[in-house]
Amino acid sequence: MELAGGTAEEARAALARALAAVAAGDRRAFHAVYQRTSAKLYGICCRILGEGRDAEDALQDAYVNVWRRAGRFDASRASPITWLAAIARNAAIDRLRARGTRTYAPIEEAHELADQTPRADALLESADEAQRLHGCLGELSARDAALIRTAFLEGASYPELAERANEPLGTIKSRIRRALIKLKDCLCR
Repeated sequence: MELAGGTAEEARAALARALAAVAAGDRRAFHAVYQRTSAKLYGICCRILGEGRDAEDALQDAYVNVWRRAGRFDASRASPITWLAAIARNAAIDRLRARGTRTYAPIEEAHELADQTPRADALLESADEAQRLHGCLGELSARDAALIRTAFLEGASYPELAERANEPLGTIKSRIRRALIKLKDCLCR
């Protein structure tokens, strides 16, 4: 089962159909759901647990739950990715709780801990860079901008992009390379 879709709404509908097929026991649909969503769900697990074995195990737990509970998905209540993200989040939190003991440093060591919160100037600079990036993406053709967003913000692979666009893999690679060069030029101005 293919989950390619031109618009976000079409992709959302395709994912909802795939979940309905998973509920009926369709392994190919399950594989398609996994291929389309695993990068995003793994990112959720990593944010909660940190990268590594725990995040991978939580992701596996999440997909076991998806297989078991796909029949409970209701498209009128939530988007498919929201439903899947909630399952991944819950699996990661369950694993975090299962860790049990937490280590605490003595209060005397508190002065040696650096504040990990980004400084205000760093946040402003980051927001400015994001705004510049979006502006430069706006200078690309709509098709190339969509390829860049899908490849680098959604984590889709080049073969997935080629399949979605129904274009040869080499063409997709060339288009992305040219688009990245244009982005670099724009960002360096």
